[in-house]
Amino acid sequence: MDINQNNLNDQTELKARGNWNELKGQAKQKWGNLTDDDLTYEDGKQDEWYGRLQEKTGHAVEDIKSWFNRTF
Repeated sequence: MDINQNNLNDQTELKARGNWNELKGQAKQKWGNLTDDDLTYEDGKQDEWYGRLQEKTGHAVEDIKSWFNRTF
C-alpha cells in the first residue's frame, strides 16, 4: 500500500524512518552537542549536511561518513 503516494511501500517507508530515527539517536549519543536540526537531511544538500556535522563534531567528514556507514 502507498497511502501518501510517494511510490514507496508504506511498510518499507516506516521501517526506513524508524531506522533513521534510531540512527539519529545514536549520533546524538556519540556527539552530544548534535540537535535534531543538525541531523535534518535535505535531498541535494549532502555536502552541506556533512560540513555542518564536521563543524559541530570536530571530526573529519570521512570519519563521520564511515561512522554512519558502519552504524546504519
